[in-house]
Amino acid sequence: MRKKQKSIILENILITDYAAEGKSLVRHDGKVVFVSGAIPGDLVNIQIGKSKKDWAEGRTIKIVEPSPDRLVPFCKHFGTCGGCKWQMLPYEKQMQFKQQEAEQNLKRIGKVEIPEIMPIIGSDKTTQYRNKLEFTFSNKRFLTSEEINTDAALIQQNALGYHAPRIFDKIINITECHLLNGVNDSIRNTIRSFAEEKGYEFYDIRNHTGWLRNIIIRYTTTGELMVNLCINHEAENDRIALLDHLLSKVPSITTLLYTINPKWNDSIYDLTPVVYFGKGYVEEKLGDLKFIISPKSFFQTNTKQAEKLYSVTKEFAGLTGNEIVYDLYCGTGSIGIFVSDKAKKVVGVEVIEDAIADAKKNAALNNINHAEFFAGDVIKICNDDFFAKHGNPDVVITDPPRAGMHEKLVLKLLEMQAPKIVYVSCNTATQARDLSLLSEKYKVEKMQAVDMFPHTHHIECVVLLTLK
Repeated sequence: MRKKQKSIILENILITDYAAEGKSLVRHDGKVVFVSGAIPGDLVNIQIGKSKKDWAEGRTIKIVEPSPDRLVPFCKHFGTCGGCKWQMLPYEKQMQFKQQEAEQNLKRIGKVEIPEIMPIIGSDKTTQYRNKLEFTFSNKRFLTSEEINTDAALIQQNALGYHAPRIFDKIINITECHLLNGVNDSIRNTIRSFAEEKGYEFYDIRNHTGWLRNIIIRYTTTGELMVNLCINHEAENDRIALLDHLLSKVPSITTLLYTINPKWNDSIYDLTPVVYFGKGYVEEKLGDLKFIISPKSFFQTNTKQAEKLYSVTKEFAGLTGNEIVYDLYCGTGSIGIFVSDKAKKVVGVEVIEDAIADAKKNAALNNINHAEFFAGDVIKICNDDFFAKHGNPDVVITDPPRAGMHEKLVLKLLEMQAPKIVYVSCNTATQARDLSLLSEKYKVEKMQAVDMFPHTHHIECVVLLTLK
């Protein structure tokens, strides 16, 4: 049998620097120790988890003396919820560390030279900046260590909120969330209260039992509000009672849907949301452009920062009105449509069919006739015949998911040799990996980080590449 490692506690350790992904670091006994729950300037006690020859990982178990920069978190769920982990850090410091991480990833992982690094673009709003949130029902509420250590008998209770960090079957019972307009609290707390009163069964993720699974909320800058209730199976009378109650208590809802999900996973991309009330979608605006967002469509979750992000993308593309632009991983067509006034033609590709349907509607909604959108896997659609039919791109804009671009697409881009590639990324590590592969034929001209998610370690980054 493997021997259980003895717990190692490091006491009175001064945190000296920021590492990446929300962790800080300190050098101790010849090792770099990556520490969660601390910020530079904190004097802390650390419990070591993983320990290797040159590095170790640990978590803060006590703040002996707080950093002069440390703030009091504004949310009651801070420290339990895994969401806004940087509430204790001044926003200026957050941006500083994000800029540092973006630069280091591109230089260390991508090993690319960056002639021009522009300062990160911050968010005007640092709370209530999101337009989408998703909450999960569970019959297994996450219990804090204080609750577990009490003498009172604890009965596992229902919860509606976020997944506990690194625990797939426990949900934190969220009663307030500052990420979206306060209406999200009204919706979530109204549904929870009514479900508890009526004795509706919350979902059991381990046994795939129970009725209530998720709620997805979208709230746009235009004031439209969409709620999608996901349930495990149909129970018509209960469903009608719950949805009618929600509409009576939150009359600002403009579209209410429900989705029956009998699968083991929570994804709804292959399911059909049913409209119970309203038009079945919401409308959002980016600048003067209008966008239809249906319940399964991807759209940037910080609308106002998306305007800044897309403005950078447009500037980097340097369009004159004569270019064919390919918008890869185009979602609802937001980037392609945003730059279309300066393009000769826009060609968008996205795997989610509903998003492409929205992209076509969005183009029509904004009287854009020179944009075409195609549903399918980017690496399968973008072949020689496709380029022959629609024209070789002068500019490629790519905005892939966190995993980055598929290697086959990178190879295809190298083969196509478009004069410019504008790479928009929500993960600078995978972006750096792809830039390293593209460096065979492309050089990096500019880099611009944009903070889409205040109080988190996430960063959006735009990079301009030109053919060597």
